[in-house]
Amino acid sequence: MPTTSSPSSVAARMLSAATLLLPATLLTACSIVATDRGNGCHDTATALKRLAAQPLLDTAPTNASPPANYRGVGVTTGCDDDSAGAPWLHADRLYISPDTPEDVLTHYSKAAAAAGWTYEQDPAPEAPPATVEGACWTRTEQGRHLLLNLDLHPRGFSPEPEARTGRAYSISVGTRRDGGEETCWH
Repeated sequence: MPTTSSPSSVAARMLSAATLLLPATLLTACSIVATDRGNGCHDTATALKRLAAQPLLDTAPTNASPPANYRGVGVTTGCDDDSAGAPWLHADRLYISPDTPEDVLTHYSKAAAAAGWTYEQDPAPEAPPATVEGACWTRTEQGRHLLLNLDLHPRGFSPEPEARTGRAYSISVGTRRDGGEETCWH
């Protein structure tokens, strides 16, 4: 004998099915949105490893050391895909140095020149030390345009670097995912 469903049980089953399908529908919509944005950070591990291996990230002045709360961290990498352009790949390292900003700048200027990097921006040597923000060099390697950026007043790191003695600075190497030319900024 066939059974018939009451209108309330049919409605309950439809509501249950809709409840189960809603998360799948939302996940699909999120995937479509991510695809539309290019999802440009997929498959960047090899490029990030090459950036992290750049020798100048490990070339610090004699008196420099990692911040107390970054000991053992070494180089960090990231991919920023928050604009309409190509994603930005970068490898960064934080140091604390008791040296003056000019001394840190001189150290990296010499090391960068010896490694074939070219100044892209005037580091404003006539400015007082407190206003010198850093410097930037460029280089092309394996068809990829790279930026070496020295930031003498780094901000936005989490956690913020602890500088018990001296001042924090960061050194980073970055490139657009497509390897295209990028200009220095400060």
